[in-house]
Amino acid sequence: MAFKPISADSHVTEPPNLYLDFIDPKFRDRAPHVINDPNRGEIYVIDGMSAPIPMSLVAAAGKDPKDLSTRGAKFEELHRGGWDPKYRGADQDVDGVGAEIIYPSVGMVICNHQDMAYKKACFDAYNRWLQGFCGGLPGRLYGMAQVVINSPDEGIEEVRKAKEMGFRGVMLPGEPGYEDYHHPDYDAFYEAVVDMNMPICFHILTSKRDNMRTYRGPKINSFLSIIRGNQDIIGTFIFGGVFQRHPKLKLICVEADAGWAVHYKYRMDHAYLRHRFWLTCAELEKMPSEYFDENVYMTFQDDWSAFKLREHLNINRLMWANDFPHSDATWPHSKELLAMHTADMTDWERSRVLHDNVAELYGLTV
Repeated sequence: MAFKPISADSHVTEPPNLYLDFIDPKFRDRAPHVINDPNRGEIYVIDGMSAPIPMSLVAAAGKDPKDLSTRGAKFEELHRGGWDPKYRGADQDVDGVGAEIIYPSVGMVICNHQDMAYKKACFDAYNRWLQGFCGGLPGRLYGMAQVVINSPDEGIEEVRKAKEMGFRGVMLPGEPGYEDYHHPDYDAFYEAVVDMNMPICFHILTSKRDNMRTYRGPKINSFLSIIRGNQDIIGTFIFGGVFQRHPKLKLICVEADAGWAVHYKYRMDHAYLRHRFWLTCAELEKMPSEYFDENVYMTFQDDWSAFKLREHLNINRLMWANDFPHSDATWPHSKELLAMHTADMTDWERSRVLHDNVAELYGLTV
């Protein structure tokens, strides 16, 4: 290829000292921190949340599937590029990646914390640290700031601060602290993010409904449920008329794959045409699928169906990602995977999905 792909969704491994060093001092005694559990290895513990985070899966990129485990992690044995930008460039080069859009790991879980003040303190700490992490490898790391939505007005100020810190977009919790995202009170917020050219991103596992602890049947069945939270968010924006009121608003659905969107668009249109009078929603000027195609961007890793069904999606809204350093990552085999999955694509299609869409969305020049 004449370009290096940009990963539209990669992650950090929050180092043990991140929240302790960067959080507001009044929250320091409650800051998320690492403990060495005799049975599970080093795990992140978050005050007010019962389940700790096993770091062994957070940084398991490249491991043989049979070696994946929630136990036994030691930070010094994890991918150092997960928290040290001096090493991250080498990780990118191994995978043939030119740049990455960066999301949190521990921070994803904190999105579901019930204490809004505590959540904001954690997000602020993460953003301060992330600014330095991305600054350590300029032109190749672009962070998405984590923002709390206590109210639309406060949300505007949080996005403005994120832009001033050099971030190219913001990652919102799956569920806000005020009403839901389709409420008309958010109109000023959406106008502001459009004016600031700050896309809003929703990552899987940041809503209460898309956790892997509630499932039926074999435990692996829980893995199939984790995209549901993002589908609910997209439906809320479309059926709530948000995109109709704000046609330039850009929503990024992160790490939820994309092939399912072909049927989901049909299902939305069917619901609107057949059932909107008793299952009420906003009166839309266009079909739901049209808003989906125009306003929703989707990131995916090795979703073969997304590549094959691209003609039924808006190819200008599809963005490939490697998900480094998570257990679902295609690293360090992305080059081979992409050669196979894009073999029947034109040069233009390949360029759009692997590079141009994400570069244009975030204003990158790599």
